[in-house]
Amino acid sequence: MTLDQLRIFAEVARHQHITKAAKAMHMTQSAVSAAIIALEERHGVALFDRIGRSIVLNQAGTIFLEHALQVLAEAKAAETALKDLTGLLRGDLSVMASQTVGAYWLPSRLARFHAFYPGLGIDVSIGNTEAVADAVETGRVELGLAEGVIDRSTLSSRVIATDEMIIVVSPTHPWAKGKKLGKADFADATWVLREPGSGTRLAFEAMMAKEKLKLQALDVAIVLPGNEAVLGAVEAGMGVTLTSRSAAQTELNSNMLVEANHPPLPRPFFLIRHKERYRSKAADAFETLLSEQV
Repeated sequence: MTLDQLRIFAEVARHQHITKAAKAMHMTQSAVSAAIIALEERHGVALFDRIGRSIVLNQAGTIFLEHALQVLAEAKAAETALKDLTGLLRGDLSVMASQTVGAYWLPSRLARFHAFYPGLGIDVSIGNTEAVADAVETGRVELGLAEGVIDRSTLSSRVIATDEMIIVVSPTHPWAKGKKLGKADFADATWVLREPGSGTRLAFEAMMAKEKLKLQALDVAIVLPGNEAVLGAVEAGMGVTLTSRSAAQTELNSNMLVEANHPPLPRPFFLIRHKERYRSKAADAFETLLSEQV
């Protein structure tokens, strides 16, 4: 059993699809299939159930995946420790950010970090808040950045910046005229929302809970998996939404969207790290840079 086989197995398990895993790893489909078959035949156990053209983890595969992820995380930590012996002249830094943080807040800070440490490779991936927490917890990435509160015993988090959540509407919406909004308005509105698990969705649910409004009682026109899609739907007149000011700033500046008359809600951005895994010099340096720019 090799680390490469474990990496391939973990990627196939993540995608539940040979072709998607092959594409993510820049490998051929046949090479990925061969690696999985070799792993199964070497140990005489099937790790996936093949149902038609689908591939699904079975019970043995689910148990094996937990151990495979632990081995891969430890191997990555060992590799990082060796790279740290060269200081910050070369190496890698893996970061996962939520969509709002990754698209609007993080890029300028990545550019500054690269200017300071040009020999360090930076691997950035994007997901919602829950996906960020999962990636840090399993060791797929060393640092996470998200706007949602993370409550996991294995992870530590601290506020690294502060954002504002605002309600935005299309210029033709009645709320664009500046009416002061309250509970009754929220109850009567048609909403466009982000998907469950995103920090933006959690902020919206918290706002409704404060107003003592149940999500099930609201008129939700559509749920979309990204800020751009949500803002586009609001521009098109499908409804109103609660979003990050950073995410909507371009549309606000161009008058494609209007900020409704409701007090902005402060929302922190969190830096997330594992409590027990090895902490690389690169990650420490990046955390220091982010702290200096709060």
